[in-house]
Amino acid sequence: MKYDQLKLSNQICFPVYAASRLITREYQPYLDKIGITYPQYLVLLVLWETNNISVSEITEKLILNTNTVTPLLKRMESLDIISRKRSEKDERKVIVRLTQKGKKMKKKAASIPEKLAAGLITGGMTTEELIELRNNLNLLVGFLIEKNKSE
Repeated sequence: MKYDQLKLSNQICFPVYAASRLITREYQPYLDKIGITYPQYLVLLVLWETNNISVSEITEKLILNTNTVTPLLKRMESLDIISRKRSEKDERKVIVRLTQKGKKMKKKAASIPEKLAAGLITGGMTTEELIELRNNLNLLVGFLIEKNKSE
């Protein structure tokens, strides 16, 4: 019996995993300049888009578990990037808000996506290919989210 299906080069999971790790590494020098980690950057992206949202909304948007996000939020709160407060309408919910420092970080971070894309384009991909890749990955993520909901 042949086992070609078990070759690393035939897997879809490995290039997605490797690309994710390597892209995260590309972000790090830019994030170091503003004093945050990549997971903190993702939380900030969510909050810059929609401030004053619940922890559960953040976990849903980032496709992460609460037990992963809560320590991250605590660290961000200790850095005075965000504040957390129980909802007055529903005490079970914790609302996350940007502080002034968190809001100011948006301006510092605004050029990061462009710098990262420029590096990828210089590496041989076109802008159109990057957009197509992002769109295809979003389709894959959406499919997997729906698949997991139905299981």
